[in-house]
Amino acid sequence: MHDLFVNSITGEIPSWLTLELTQLTFLRLTYNDLQGAIPKSLFHLRNLERLGLSNNNLSGLVEFDEFSNLKKLKVLGLGGNKLSVRVKSSSSATLPKFEFLELAECNLTEFPEFLKNQYELGSLGLSGNNIHGQIPKWLWNGTRETLVNLDLSSNFLTGFEENPVTLPWKNLQIFSLGTNRLRGSLPIPPQSITSYVVGNNNYSGEVSPLFCNLNYLQVLNLANNSLSGMLPRCLGKSSSLEMLILTYNSFHGDIPPFCANKNSLKLVSLGYNLLQGKLSRSMADCTQLEFLNIGNNQISDIFPSWLGVLPVLRGLILGSNAFHGIIGKPPTNHEFPNLCIIDLSNNLFSGMLPSKYIENWNFMKYVVANKGSRYFLVSLNSSTNKYGNYIVDSYNMIIPVKGVKLTYDYTPYDMRLIDFSSNRFEGEIPEGIIGSLRELQLLNLSNNALSGHIPSSLGNLTALESLDLSQNKLSGMIPGSLAQLTFLEYFNVSHNHLWGQIPLGQQFGTFLEDSYQGNLGLCGKPLSKKCEGSESSRLPPPSSFEEDEETGFTFEFDWYVVLPGVVSGLVVGVVAGNTLADKKHEWFVETFRRKRKSTTARELEDNLVERDVRQVLKTVKKDVLKGCKIFFSHEFPSNVDAENQPLWKMAEQLGASCSTQVDPSVTHVVSRDAGIEKSKWAVKEKKFLVDKQWIEVANYMWQKQAEEKFPIKQMKAT
Repeated sequence: MHDLFVNSITGEIPSWLTLELTQLTFLRLTYNDLQGAIPKSLFHLRNLERLGLSNNNLSGLVEFDEFSNLKKLKVLGLGGNKLSVRVKSSSSATLPKFEFLELAECNLTEFPEFLKNQYELGSLGLSGNNIHGQIPKWLWNGTRETLVNLDLSSNFLTGFEENPVTLPWKNLQIFSLGTNRLRGSLPIPPQSITSYVVGNNNYSGEVSPLFCNLNYLQVLNLANNSLSGMLPRCLGKSSSLEMLILTYNSFHGDIPPFCANKNSLKLVSLGYNLLQGKLSRSMADCTQLEFLNIGNNQISDIFPSWLGVLPVLRGLILGSNAFHGIIGKPPTNHEFPNLCIIDLSNNLFSGMLPSKYIENWNFMKYVVANKGSRYFLVSLNSSTNKYGNYIVDSYNMIIPVKGVKLTYDYTPYDMRLIDFSSNRFEGEIPEGIIGSLRELQLLNLSNNALSGHIPSSLGNLTALESLDLSQNKLSGMIPGSLAQLTFLEYFNVSHNHLWGQIPLGQQFGTFLEDSYQGNLGLCGKPLSKKCEGSESSRLPPPSSFEEDEETGFTFEFDWYVVLPGVVSGLVVGVVAGNTLADKKHEWFVETFRRKRKSTTARELEDNLVERDVRQVLKTVKKDVLKGCKIFFSHEFPSNVDAENQPLWKMAEQLGASCSTQVDPSVTHVVSRDAGIEKSKWAVKEKKFLVDKQWIEVANYMWQKQAEEKFPIKQMKAT
């Protein structure tokens, strides 16, 4: 037995395996960085029963008939590589009887015919391939009694042959058909089902009350379909349900009373529907609830203070409804103890900001270390499902941040966000309380009736990336303490009553005139209005000195001007921390020196005042991805303009050109799924196929990154 699961092993699979390990029965090399082709010698390990090669970087053609030599093989995982598996339709080879077969992202174009005779198959994974059309009847005829787990997600499937009302597998537990083209009514699963995931399809009609009778159902994901009608009221009575995701449909009527009985709910996501009425008070009994999203509906209610007792609630999304009234004082000092994300935007709340509630949100004052990067872990019954013991999932959300709507496919565990925008809040921003939220990353108080000064204590929020105070009645000067916020990427105080000089240096050198418009009393860069009686155009005090090698003139330059924040702001810590910043500093200094023209010290000194640092930075930044032409595959929702998306704009700011069509001039395809058509085109045409982080890290480093470090990879267990 050789179990080398997750060991960071690199290189090729050694061919000497057959010589020294001829009696090997178990070989698992999943989640490593193995490269090259699968050696032919591997097919001589005739005693092999379990072979796991998934989630590596293996490539080449695999003739599936060769596995006929391994008569004892029961478990096979090849997915998550760059392999092309070829199955001969008329082959007479006798393949082993598999119990577990995982061929995700193996460039399959049809269901392999050998599955007709796989009467012992318990788990089948064919996700991320290029399989079109219907699921053939012969597939379930052969596996009707045995199949427990089925994953056919991310293909081009349209439905089932003969369109059965109920799923044909009697013992099915995991049913994953998300991101296909399935249509019609939702097929009813068997009583054994634990996970039913069909998001991103074209299903229509209503949700049958029969879903309420599924006593073992833990995950129900119907998001992004065309479902309608009222939600079955019995749905909220399930004692086993942990994740309920129904976003982006057309459900209407009241929200069912959740958690009236013993419950296990961790996530309830009902956003982007047509739900009405009030929020059920019984949700205060959902003691395991971590995320609640009812945003973008038609809910008319007061602030749900009764949810403050929930001990592990981390995300509360109520935006774009008709919530109203004054948010009073909390009944205790322990309300919402774990809250990290709150969105009350686009409602009708009034009165003062809820400072007493904000004061209790201790999780916004510090980050609790967590090894996992996703929120939800659903444990399966290992006594009934021997092919897997847990499901990991995460909460995705769309929030208006940094001036655009930003999509988070996987909400970072350490995100801290407050959005109270577009309400009727009035009065002052509480100085001491708001300044204590030191780990807050996103703060939006725009489009209210707030008055008074901008608190200087906002300078304490050292993790802040986005600050929007626009369209209020704020007065006074912009505090100079905000210049300390070195992660601040988006800043907007437009349409207030502010006056005085705009702070200089650090991130304030990157904000454009739009950030300040509508404040007649403001002056200084980037506005054309100069501040009378002050040296408004002087550069800030030096924090570093670089000597021009060509002129000998010591150039004063505040380095923090060129430390832009990063989308999600987490790349700094994730990638390399301070070492990364040091390398970026060295690279920029060298590049900046090369960009500057030879000049005398006197000429430079005379023109330094007029030099626009932002334009210099833009010029330097435009060279990072110069010559690259990028096509984005399935990175943006189909109903939005790709040109207005942050990732598209970021690529253009780095000098790349972006395209909505693939053609020979495209150099890079940015994708999240190696199995889709455009990703396969990139591989075939020898174009670079990369994850979107290739752009994001280049944006942070101001330097083009090696493409091979950002492969497309889907994490699936074998």
